Amino acid sequence: MTVTPTAPDLLPYEEALAVYEPVMGLEVHVELGTKTKMFCGCSTELGAAPNSQTCPACLGLPGALPVMNASGVESAIRIGLALNCKIAEWCRFARKNYFYPDMPKNFQTSQYDEPIAFDGYLDVQLEDGTTFRVDIERAHMEEDTGKSTHVGGATGRIHGASHSLLDYNRAGIPLIEIVTKPIVGAGDRAPEVARAYVAELRELIRALGVSEARMEMGQMRCDVNLSLNPKGSATFGTRSETKNVNSLRSVERAARYEIQRHAAVLSSGGTVVQETRHFHEEDGSTTSGRVKEEAEDYRYFPEPDLVPVAPSREWVEELRASLPELPLQRRNRLREEWGVTAHDMQSILNAGALDPIVATIEAGADAAAARKWWMGELARHANEAGVEPAALAITPEQVARVAALVKEGSLNDKLARQVIEGVIAGEGTPDEVVEKRGLKVVSDDSALAAAVDEAIAGNPGVADKIRGGKVAAAGALVGAVMKATRGQADAARVKELILEKLGADAS
Repeated sequence: MTVTPTAPDLLPYEEALAVYEPVMGLEVHVELGTKTKMFCGCSTELGAAPNSQTCPACLGLPGALPVMNASGVESAIRIGLALNCKIAEWCRFARKNYFYPDMPKNFQTSQYDEPIAFDGYLDVQLEDGTTFRVDIERAHMEEDTGKSTHVGGATGRIHGASHSLLDYNRAGIPLIEIVTKPIVGAGDRAPEVARAYVAELRELIRALGVSEARMEMGQMRCDVNLSLNPKGSATFGTRSETKNVNSLRSVERAARYEIQRHAAVLSSGGTVVQETRHFHEEDGSTTSGRVKEEAEDYRYFPEPDLVPVAPSREWVEELRASLPELPLQRRNRLREEWGVTAHDMQSILNAGALDPIVATIEAGADAAAARKWWMGELARHANEAGVEPAALAITPEQVARVAALVKEGSLNDKLARQVIEGVIAGEGTPDEVVEKRGLKVVSDDSALAAAVDEAIAGNPGVADKIRGGKVAAAGALVGAVMKATRGQADAARVKELILEKLGADAS
């Protein structure tokens, strides 16, 4: 019988932060988007049959020798430069030795005391627009492990499973591990800082073009290290490491939960165990995994089968000069150009709408219209579908065309929403949807006159008010005409016709 562990007591968050200061360390693994693995020529393409993208080198068979992926090294240097790191003039790979079923070689080729990039920082913006600097300890190159699938248990984990299946297609895919220095001084905003850091790092990785960094697909995952020390003490407490957290929301929830758990343990006189922990998406809790090893337990030693990496300073400077505009700089520039607040820009970023908005503007829409459609109607469709706005079946060019049709008066907002709906449903381009559904705004006076006359005849009291000078009452008649024409009348022209017929002065 499987016993479900009971959740530990949690100290209320405000009480925990009144007594203790959180200290975090975030370790983020990023799968690089290279075509081949880090030390062999096997494909990295997703979706292949299990164990079909392997060779003697990535399976660790006797006599097989690794060969370094130059593109992986270049990507690592670009990431290091974007994180304001120093780039090593000379560094080596090491063997990290431990037995684990998804490590076919029984060691991981990684970097230990000689990382490719070190001593950097990343500035992140919080929800209220304030900036928090996260110092970077190192960014080093390594390879990913295979994938274990545990079958027969209730939780999908190894405990209680009847057997496990191993797929080594992922073994050897290049990874960059980015490790922060201890993050102190965040106080009660520590979980928010953790989320903002991972979000900013994801945007940076995508801007560099070195990975899609899709957390839901495991291309980017975060280990959340957390400890507490009593306020006023400079001694760090014992840390826990919540492994492989794979969404921004979960990073924040994991940090918050561990603050409350640690505080409960310490406040009751207990001792925090240094261990790895599993995060549970369904309730935001963590449970114990295994006692955490120290570095000496891995018996690191230099990898004898790979030459050292010694990037020339000329190459490093060429890569520095080729870096794109980085996300924070870009957002600040766009915020100034668009005239929006820091909060508005954060909302756009949280919605995943920044790039679609920029592309829509580049396709000819004005900034206000692009923001309006992506943050309104399209955000609603994305939420209903459970995807990011960019994944909707409508292009920025098509959104720009909808905005143009509204601007020229061929569509009003109500009709434009129907056009967007039709495009997403696969009915064609905006113009084709307008034609098929008959959605053009009716602005011809002869076509509107009958509807206007009918609205006046059906609302004599309102008509008398307008004749008496209460022009604001015209809204009721405009609404009646819009209803009669199924929203396709030009509302502005309808109002003009009503006032003309009733002899009222619009001024």
